[in-house]
Amino acid sequence: MIISRTPYRISFVGGGTDYHTWYQKHGAAVLSTTINQYCYLQCRMLAPFFKHKSRIVWSRVEEVLEHQEIQHPAVRAILDYLHINQGVEIHHQGDLPARSGLGSSSAFSVGLLHTMYALRGMMSSKRELACEAIHIERDILKENVGVQDQIATAYGGLNKIIIHPDGDFEVIPLVLPQGRVHQLKEHLLLFFTGVSRTASDIAADKIRSIPHKQHELSQMRAMVDQAEKILCSGEDIIHFGELLHEAWLLKRQLSTKISPSFIDELYTRAQLAGAIGGKLLGAGGGGFMLFFVPPEKKLQVCEALKDVLLVPFDFESSGSQIIFYDHLNNSQMTRTRNDYNDLLNASLEETKPLQKKRLNRLLTVTEKITEEAV
Repeated sequence: MIISRTPYRISFVGGGTDYHTWYQKHGAAVLSTTINQYCYLQCRMLAPFFKHKSRIVWSRVEEVLEHQEIQHPAVRAILDYLHINQGVEIHHQGDLPARSGLGSSSAFSVGLLHTMYALRGMMSSKRELACEAIHIERDILKENVGVQDQIATAYGGLNKIIIHPDGDFEVIPLVLPQGRVHQLKEHLLLFFTGVSRTASDIAADKIRSIPHKQHELSQMRAMVDQAEKILCSGEDIIHFGELLHEAWLLKRQLSTKISPSFIDELYTRAQLAGAIGGKLLGAGGGGFMLFFVPPEKKLQVCEALKDVLLVPFDFESSGSQIIFYDHLNNSQMTRTRNDYNDLLNASLEETKPLQKKRLNRLLTVTEKITEEAV
């Protein structure tokens, strides 16, 4: 039995520059943090005692005879990518709703890769997990995704992530004055709007607009350096909230699908109650909203938004972890051999480490985004 724990993330500024159609020409940067809300994945080899070969439990329960029948796209793709042919049982549990702007899909991909490699007896670096999760989602599943979520959830922490045009990237932890992290946290409120959406659909519209939004994206990239300077200095932290507001106004210009009317209405209510700035997290359309609020105004903002759910959170710095590994019982052979005296195990082999080279950089995407792709 193996259990992984992978955090969700909050992106402050720079989101939108991490799509390959932008960063492969101009580079990108994002300022983000992971939080103490997690995606848990429990995995084990499944002995051949059942009518089904594998069992996948997520928002539905799948019992399949062949892995090609699995409906969850990331599970199917990762099992194929790692050449896992033996039966498996996978249980997913998330602290927060999926498709809501906190990088939950990428946390799932990173966490499942982590557990499946561990199931093969292989260690995984944070860089390898991030690069291969991006490859699975973007290059194999052809989803319209950026690259910040996979990096953030794999590494964990409050970081400036720099992505170079050649696919290399840096994860730079922010070194803040004493008490600054607590001060930042005390100015943040997180709300769930109750609306989940498919990020890939909204992202496709943003990707189409990138050639026409170079001024906005250049400004969004520059704001990452500004935000870093504010947090890492003794500058009034209220300026960080003002920067969040400017970034939100720019983000709304990337696509008409980002901010529906009910989101604009919530944002206005929060501002009138005392919020300095804020943003809708993720691709847009719904999900979680983050607000920067002076501590003395928090009760007023909570009252103004009492019809949406306030979500307590704290920062975390661990990234994706294997939190339980029962290596003594991690063998399909040993759990069947004594019962069946080898009769059912003639064609059953122990899982062996892969010989393939691990990814340590982002692969270059050369194909153009077509109307069919988006």
